[in-house]
Amino acid sequence: MSRRSKPAKRIPAPDPVFNNVDISRFINRLMRRGKKSLAERIFYSTLENIKTKTKDEPLEVFQKALTNVTPLLEVKARRIGGSTYQVPLDVKPDRGMALGSSWLIESAKKRSGKSMVEKLTAEILDASNGNGAACKKREDTHKMAEANKAFAHYRA
Repeated sequence: MSRRSKPAKRIPAPDPVFNNVDISRFINRLMRRGKKSLAERIFYSTLENIKTKTKDEPLEVFQKALTNVTPLLEVKARRIGGSTYQVPLDVKPDRGMALGSSWLIESAKKRSGKSMVEKLTAEILDASNGNGAACKKREDTHKMAEANKAFAHYRA
């Protein structure tokens, strides 16, 4: 393990349209093979679709979806005395947002639909309503942490 100090946390530049760092992080997660303009086009088209479908502010719907998907607890495997235990840990806000956004994108990709814009729109709308695959993933993670609460004393 390195004895040097930890590197400074990099914060991406806020996105050009909404001036929001969370959106910038989400777009960076959505990006594949360095094609940022394509990821931005997909995301902003998704927000336009949300606006036409719900008549609500799309940024609020997105923030609500991200909040509903962000986990508060997770389990981490720890090896103690030859046995491996699933130890429940609290999730830091940055890691929670990272997990939530990657789960949103992952579950949108698995959906059936024509384009990524339509799939992401449907997943964000479902997540903002509290259902959908990404919300189910969060619930499963919380259930796993709750089930292994007995091993909480093994926390590092």
